Amino acid sequence: MKNTNNNSPFVSLVGAGPGDPDLLTLKAVKALETADVILYDALVNKEILQHAGATVKTIFVGKRKSLHACSQDEINQLLVDEARNSGHVVRLKGGDPFIFGRGGEEAAYLTEHGIPFRVIPGISSSVAVPANIGIPVTHRGISESFWVITATTSSGRLSGDIKMAARSGATVVILMGMNKLAEITEVFKAAKKPHTPVAVIRNGTCNNQEYCIGTIENILDKAEREKIGPGIIVIGEVVKLHHLLSQDSFLPVAWHTDDEFIYQNLGLDTVPA
Repeated sequence: MKNTNNNSPFVSLVGAGPGDPDLLTLKAVKALETADVILYDALVNKEILQHAGATVKTIFVGKRKSLHACSQDEINQLLVDEARNSGHVVRLKGGDPFIFGRGGEEAAYLTEHGIPFRVIPGISSSVAVPANIGIPVTHRGISESFWVITATTSSGRLSGDIKMAARSGATVVILMGMNKLAEITEVFKAAKKPHTPVAVIRNGTCNNQEYCIGTIENILDKAEREKIGPGIIVIGEVVKLHHLLSQDSFLPVAWHTDDEFIYQNLGLDTVPA
């Protein structure tokens, strides 16, 4: 097919954020407004597509556990073909395209085929979803770092990184892990952490958000009883802050510059010159 728009081939790899359409970045909105074609994933809130023009071509390429609209190889080739045929293609992904979004693979394929592209980062669900229910992934005096891990490797097995993370004092955020929750809890029990707090959050930041709070010892039963399906798992002492920092108890705070915020969380009174 010939490019009838006379637009040069170009791809924007765009992060759609954690779910709430209001958390989409302005740069992402501008990309959608100028798109000739949009390839979007299953985790993308469809309200976001309303930012696109009336004549835009939209193609669903989502992958779920029981449904793969397209294989990754097919998606890669679609990006090249649609860019050459139509011009500006937006590849819209949930969260951030470079955090378990296979954006790097798509960027590499575009490079191999001579298609120019840009990456527009999105707010990652790994930090935004916990924050939305009052769980900071770091907190002075409680957690100095955090891990973001996919539960399942390409072989279908539980990631070995979870065992290493369980030995640390860091917050552990596990994506795509609900079908391996039983295995995950056994790893933490083996690390002698049966009482570590856990949150399981589904549809985070959206109007239909659901979550349950427990410990390594009881979270499996709680999640099953409350029927919390696919979601994000947050493990660590910061989960206890949910009761203090949930949105119902948020109080207005002063705005700070980035540097001031960082140094305050390090316990320093002044920002070094």
